Parts: sequence; structure tokens; C-alpha cells
Amino acid sequence: MTKIAGDGPDPYRVLISTIISLRTKDEVTISASERLFSAADTPSAMLKLSSPAIADLIYPAGFYRTKADTILKISGILLEEHDGKVPSRLTDLLNLPGVGRKTANLTLGLAFGIPSICVDTHVHRIPNRAGWISTSNPEQTEDALMQILPEEFWIEINTLLVAFGKDTCTPVSPWCSRCPISNWCSRIGVSRHR
Repeated sequence: MTKIAGDGPDPYRVLISTIISLRTKDEVTISASERLFSAADTPSAMLKLSSPAIADLIYPAGFYRTKADTILKISGILLEEHDGKVPSRLTDLLNLPGVGRKTANLTLGLAFGIPSICVDTHVHRIPNRAGWISTSNPEQTEDALMQILPEEFWIEINTLLVAFGKDTCTPVSPWCSRCPISNWCSRIGVSRHR
């Protein structure tokens, strides 16, 4: 998502790419988003495509047919209720179909530069594993991190912890031997590590 936003933080591209990214590998998300936006990169252009056409463009993203329907619904709502623009308020984003806190916060941060913490599996796991917080769900994690993390780091914490979680602090058997914070990590829930 950071790569897509880095191409120019177009809120529509960020929102739609985030929808595509759910339960989909980053490489697939990037190529699927590029194909889709080469065919339609605005809500009005998107509505000229059929759901099967969108599904074909974003395949092999997970749940590509459902996501195609969601992309069409979001595009229609943006045109009807928001003058074709992605809203920059959390409550408005959460009212869009298929948009939860993770997607909304990622859109607010990457597209609008509004301080928000996007909690995915890595952002939830790593601070709990390290012992910085003790939470049981993503919303609690978001609230807890907002209490301990300076606001200036809210947007980038997702990008940093996603990369760290994929390369070092993996879900199973993390690489504690090469971890730069291993001396300050409680290793909560870690039964084996490398």
C-alpha cells in the first residue's frame, strides 16, 4: 500500500487498492491494482466496467469476485454521496461497504496524511509479543498503541511492523537471533525461535 500511495497519494487508488489487498499477497495486490487502474482510475470510470470485468482485472486477488462487487458499490456511493471523492473522516469511510477500521485507517494515513494506526496481523502481534501492550483484538491494539506511541509515528508504524513481521518477527519461530530489539522483547507467546 505504501508503494501505491507513494505513486501519488490519490485517495481513490489507496482505498480501492486496500480493498484488493485484503487476504492477498503484496505482489498480487500491486499488479492487480495496476491492471485495474489502467482500465479505470476514478469512480465514474469504474462504474463503466462490469463486475466480471473488474474481477478479471484483479484476479488472482483473494475473493476477487466479491471485491469486484464491493469496488462497484463503493464507486457508486462515492459519486452519489461524496461528489466522487473519498471522504477523509473515519465514520464516513466505515460506512462504505467492505471498509473496516484497518482499511479506513490505512486510507486516512496514506491518502490524507491524517494520523491513524492501521492494525493488521503484524501490528497486533509484534507489540503484544514484545510486551509493549497486552491486548486481545485489533481495536484494543489501536487504542493501546495510540496511548504509547507519539502521533508522528502512527502512520508509519504499519509499514515498519509489516516489513519487520515478514522478515524477522515472523508468526512462527521468529528470528530472535537477528532481531535488533531482542534485548527489549518479552517474547510473549514465543515457544520456539531461531
